[in-house]
Parts: sequence; structure tokens; C-alpha cells
Amino acid sequence: MLTISVADLLAATSAELVCGDKQAQVSGVTIDSRAVEPGCLFVCFVGERVNGNRFARQAIEAGAGAVALSEAPEEGLVELANAHGCALLRIEGDDAEEFMLRLAAAWRAANPQWIVVGVTGSVGKTTTKDMLAAGLATRFATHATKGNFNNLIGLPLTLLAASPEDEVIVAEMGMNHKGELSRLTAVARPTVALITNVGTSHIGFLGSRENIARAKAEILEGMTATEEADGPVRPCLVLTDDNDFGGFIEQEFCAPAGVEVLRVGTAATSDVRAQGITLDGEGKPTFTLAFSDGWEREVTLDAPGRHVVSDFLIAMAIADRLGADRSAAADAIAHMPQTHMRLEVLSAPGKPRVIDDSYNASPSSMAAALDVLCSMDCTGRRVAVLGEVGELGDEAARLHGYMGAYAAAKPLDLLVFVGAEHSGEMAEAARTMGFSEDRLEVLESAERALEVIGPVLREGDLVLAKGSRSVGLDVFAKGVLA
Repeated sequence: MLTISVADLLAATSAELVCGDKQAQVSGVTIDSRAVEPGCLFVCFVGERVNGNRFARQAIEAGAGAVALSEAPEEGLVELANAHGCALLRIEGDDAEEFMLRLAAAWRAANPQWIVVGVTGSVGKTTTKDMLAAGLATRFATHATKGNFNNLIGLPLTLLAASPEDEVIVAEMGMNHKGELSRLTAVARPTVALITNVGTSHIGFLGSRENIARAKAEILEGMTATEEADGPVRPCLVLTDDNDFGGFIEQEFCAPAGVEVLRVGTAATSDVRAQGITLDGEGKPTFTLAFSDGWEREVTLDAPGRHVVSDFLIAMAIADRLGADRSAAADAIAHMPQTHMRLEVLSAPGKPRVIDDSYNASPSSMAAALDVLCSMDCTGRRVAVLGEVGELGDEAARLHGYMGAYAAAKPLDLLVFVGAEHSGEMAEAARTMGFSEDRLEVLESAERALEVIGPVLREGDLVLAKGSRSVGLDVFAKGVLA
């Protein structure tokens, strides 16, 4: 984790020292006052519901070595800080986000030995990140993003939590506006990167899929070689062969930047490919993993869904690129634990099985989740409880209609749309496709869905809960099994 003197912290961030010893050392960074440990830096963010500056006193009393304020200090705070030997800083422009980015950039510059893997894409970032971490850990001391800490606050926290002893940093990088990945990649300076896909997530902010592709390609801007004892690891971008913007990204961005491209997928020309994909009764894929040099082996993944094969291939391409043993990496990834609330299959005695995919959603991930639901064995009814998808802007009505139509084409016994804004559009599209009204429900909230649908579910049923995080379908998933 970050270890730095107050003086160097000030120099890196252009913050102002309010009080305290410039020669004092701080170790570790947190933005949660409940997680303050002795000697760490507590950074005060002003959020929608919580103002971190109001918790500065609590952080000082808990032993923080330094507190970075984004507002003027409250009365008595300087005296308290001096009494506890805590340095108080005032963030330049009160911009805590920029403060964190600058500090993380300084820590990254102090650790040029790290191989940083940048992970971005419209769908599948977190799953691919977790697969990468599992595969790379078979050879390297690996540090990876926790959860989906992938934004302008989360990415700095990921880097600042890494230690000089770490060898590979797997850094998830999300975005919903043009220019955000430029800021993240300038801090992380990845050597290897990947784009899982170019979908419709955040199209409401970016306007078109081409603009999304351009925004994703910003990850290349900060790429740099990493010097190793046996030679440099040169910049490389991994793309899937079914990415319809792959050629555009390669020609417009990779070639001018001198970044090598590796392709993965099912095409015979792919550098890493899957052959003969089949799904078992639990939706788990089995296939032959093949490299372009002729190396092959059979793999069965513990995660359900045909779509996770692409995530696996990306992880294998990067693990191989960095020198991990292929078989060891494949075994580690294939048997890694399921990611919470991402196609997580849950059960309880006397209850239905629930596929909890409630963490987030996009049109393409909605389709993939429905495919998983319909590929798994089921002795009872197949039920899809689908929440609205956010950040679709002017495309919201059209894309919700597509999702409703796709769901209606599946062999479902009950189809439930949840949300207060666009659930009706999904339902209308399902009706247009001929889905029976007596197997269709439209409900305004996850709580209402649990109240109405929960009592009619029974053992043997297989239930998918999928929607944007704002819909909160985890409430439904947990409630059904309670």
C-alpha cells in the first residue's frame, strides 16, 4: 500500500498543509472513516448523501496520520489534529477526485516495475478482471480491483492499495463519458489492456456505439512498456473476434500507437480460441482451448453461460502473454468462485433456484442472462424477473423494447418486468411478440415483485433476477430464498 511522507504527498497533489509535521509518514489510504487505521490518510469526499468532511474528527480520533479536507476545517479541528499528531491538508480546489488521481499517479510512477493490465468494455469487465486475477496469481504476486472499484475514485484506490512487492496489477477501468478513460489510463499506465466488447451501455451519455468504441479506445493513450529482467513487456491490446468495432479500434488507434493486437474467439484465425462449445444441464460450458501454436486442452468452466467463454479466452491470452503456465492458469480460472450477484446460482431447501444477476445490466447482458436461464435444467417453471436498464438516454424506449421482445421469444413460464419508467415498454414489446398476457406481470419495484411473485414460486422453479443496480433486484433474489 501507499507509504509516503506528508511532504511528498503535498508535492504530488498540490494540497496545502493546514497543520502537522511534513516529515511524518502515512501508510494506506481510505475514503471511509470506519476503515481508518493508525497512520493512514483519510480523504474527505462530498457525496450525494454523505459529506466526508463531517467525519474528519472521527478519523483523527481513530489514529489517522493525515486527513485531506475538501472544505474549510470545522472549528476546533486544527487543535484536535495537533493534539493527536495528525497532519491536516486542504485539497487544491476542493477537488478530492483530482487529488486522488494525482496521488495514485505518483504512486504508480514510484513503482515502474508493476505490469498493469487495464480492463475495460461495455459488459463483462468484472468477470474478466476476476478471471485474470485468478490466472495470473498462478505465477505472479497479483493485486486486482476489489468489486467494481473502476471509476475516477475506485481506480486510484486500487493502485494506492498495491504494494511495491506486487508484480501485476489488474485494474478495472469503467467510464460513462468521453475523456474518463483518458484520465484513468494516464494514472494507471497499463502495459497490457483489453476491451471485452463495445455494447450499448452508457449510450445515453455518448450518443452512438462508435462514440463508445472511441471512448473505450482511450485506454491506449497511457500504455507503456514495462522493463523486465528478460526484456520489455510491450504494449498489447486483446479484442474478441466478434467485436464489430475491433477492426475500427485496431486501425484507428492501435496501429498509430504501435500497440500489438491479439484476437480471441471461435474463429480459426484467432490467437486464442474455443472449439466445440457445449453446455451441460447447469449451463456450464465445455470446450477445447486452443492456441495458434497448436497447444490444446479441454476446459469446463464452473461459471454458467456461453458468453463467459470469451472472458476466459481474454484472460488466457493475457496470462500467456505475461508468461503464466497455460494449464495452471486455465485450471485456476475454470474453478474460481462465482462472482457475487453476477449469474450467481443460489438455492435453499424447499425454495426455487435463483440466478442472481442483479448487480447491473445492459441490453446485451440481459440477453446473455436469459440464454443462461433457458440453457439450465429445470424441473419446474422458468421465470424471468427483469428490471429496467439505466443510462440509455434517447435509445431507452427502443432498447427496452428489444429486451422485452428477446425475452418473449424465450420458453418462459412467467415473465416479470420491474421498474417505474420503462417496464411498460418491455411488456408492450413482449405482447407484440405474442407473449401470453396471463404469463406476464409488470410491477413498479423489487419490493412489489417480491410481494406479488414470491408467494407463487416453489421448489423446482428456476428464477432469473436481472436488472440495473438502481432497480435493486437483489432484494427480490434474497427475499425469495428467505
